[in-house]
Amino acid sequence: MVSSNSISLLTFLTFLFLLPSSFSAVVPTTEICRSTTFPSFCNAFLPNSPASVHSHCRFTLHHALTHAQTFLALVDAHLSLFPFPSALHDCRSLAEANLDYITQTFSIVNSTSVALPYYQAHEMMSLMSAMITNENTCYEGLAGLGSAIGLVDKVLEAISFDRKLYSLYLSLFKMGWVSKNMKAPILPKMNHFGVGKGQLKLKMSPKDRAYYERLVHSKKPAAARRLLQTNYENDGILVNGVVAVDQNGTYDFTNISAAIAAAPDKTTVTKGYFLIFVTAGIYNETVLVPKNKRYVLLIGEGNNQTIINGNKNVVDGSTTFNSATVAVEGTGFFGVNLTISNTAGPAKHQAVALRVSADNATLYSCIFEGYQDTLYTHSLRQFYRECDIYGTVDFIFGNAAVVLQNCNIYARLPLSGQFNALTAQGRTDPNQNTGTSIHNCTIKATPELAANPATKSYLGRPWKEYSRTVYMQSFIDAFIDPAGWKEWDGTLNLNTSYYAEFNNSGPGSDTSRRAPWVVGVINATVANSFTVSQFLAGDQWLPPTAVPYTGGLIS
Repeated sequence: MVSSNSISLLTFLTFLFLLPSSFSAVVPTTEICRSTTFPSFCNAFLPNSPASVHSHCRFTLHHALTHAQTFLALVDAHLSLFPFPSALHDCRSLAEANLDYITQTFSIVNSTSVALPYYQAHEMMSLMSAMITNENTCYEGLAGLGSAIGLVDKVLEAISFDRKLYSLYLSLFKMGWVSKNMKAPILPKMNHFGVGKGQLKLKMSPKDRAYYERLVHSKKPAAARRLLQTNYENDGILVNGVVAVDQNGTYDFTNISAAIAAAPDKTTVTKGYFLIFVTAGIYNETVLVPKNKRYVLLIGEGNNQTIINGNKNVVDGSTTFNSATVAVEGTGFFGVNLTISNTAGPAKHQAVALRVSADNATLYSCIFEGYQDTLYTHSLRQFYRECDIYGTVDFIFGNAAVVLQNCNIYARLPLSGQFNALTAQGRTDPNQNTGTSIHNCTIKATPELAANPATKSYLGRPWKEYSRTVYMQSFIDAFIDPAGWKEWDGTLNLNTSYYAEFNNSGPGSDTSRRAPWVVGVINATVANSFTVSQFLAGDQWLPPTAVPYTGGLIS
């Protein structure tokens, strides 16, 4: 069944008919296709008659919508015949998300033909980038079915086409609606400062405030109370509803999943965050924040106090996408003072602690523990502040636009014969506005790794063709190999990846012996494009969280 938020083809065609036929210069199709990612596909797909970029983009949008609906129906048909592969279930979730993302871009593409304001253009590009990422994620999961892959040949065929179709949509949108030198507005206040590590400013109703204060004052010892105490100020995070989770049944729920289910559906930031306070304890559960649970504020009692454990992994039959202990898909999720672990261990290979496939997601003062693939920054826009991330192989990976700021990144001792790669970024299209930016962080080895200096560790490796990662103004310790960056498979992706460094410090920051294929050292102007304000459009959506952040470079 197609989700209710999809737009009927009749509505689409009627709307197109009412629009003027062209808002920009009419040019040959071949000229337009020359600037797209897949020119031969573009020439074969678009009408051969001369038209404007806007007209061609709307034609592509019509087909993208139709294909998204058809693909979801195709996955459902396969699930009715083969319900067991978890990869197919992943594909269904991803297909639903793509239908939603296409729908969100619909009115913008059809209502104007001029360059969009920065924040609006950034949001649209983020949604289109995520559509491509979702197709790739679905494909990778199905490709891992081994001998059963023949059961899903038609699904794989459809993905191969849709990836090019969505890439064309993004290319045409960027040509027609995004100014060439798109930059975030310069705001008078580039830095936003919260209360302190793990603390928040909150705005609450008298009822919610009274309940939250009772929770805080019931905590022992005093250190926990201090951590959870808050200021109630006009510019704090707006809270609308408070519940608490306690394993002993003292409060509203005994598990986190039940509390998330109680959150309102499809709320907005202007209505306020739904606050779920999770008391100290070890919660052995797999947690999903679904896409209909927006603006959930999940607050733990403190690092290594509120611990969420899981052990799903690829060796035991999970997909990487579905192995996460905590998976976040709801817009505006905000996690504070949590420890999220995947305890499967290094022998189980891919085993995710946290996966985030949500726009405007924020994690503050949290710990993520695992080995291979600890933190899956899957898609859309994400911000991590003052978090600790532990892992071995590719342990910060995905294709979101993500900034990790003031975080501690700890490489652990991997299996014998393995090397560490701190990042494996998954950008597959040069027009995607995605990448991993590591800003003002500390990069160190755990004591176990430091005691085994023969183990090689690298800043990252190019998982996908246009992999993009930058380290800026960070401390890099001596355990990082002087080459800095590691190949993925021979020369694969070396000429198209983007790996750069800016003004780092520490014994591992010496760039004189870096791999010859990387971009290398960039200047402040280029580095500024990977900051919170520019890369995430963070000045638009981070202030309501009241989380501290630095919008630009540190002067």
